[in-house]
Amino acid sequence: ATHNGWKAMIYNGEEFYTSKRYDINPIIDRVGGGDSFSGGIIHGLMTKPNQGEALEFAVAASALKHTINGDFNLVSVEEVEALAGGDASGRVQR
Repeated sequence: ATHNGWKAMIYNGEEFYTSKRYDINPIIDRVGGGDSFSGGIIHGLMTKPNQGEALEFAVAASALKHTINGDFNLVSVEEVEALAGGDASGRVQR
């Protein structure tokens, strides 16, 4: 299965920030994608200098989860940061 890509938006009371879009190919397992986003946004808000970077971390964490079988996101912070800050296309393949 593939997904036509998704992205997220965050609002800080003054301005909106929209993440880059991630195309996930192939999707291995959708289970845990929302939990990975939630954990990623919490981690990002606690460790990143602004909400935009926190959102990029969360979206990348969720995108990577879709490439892993099972309900645990078995990726490292470094892998998430590499995707969030790396390839501008947001294409995820494993």
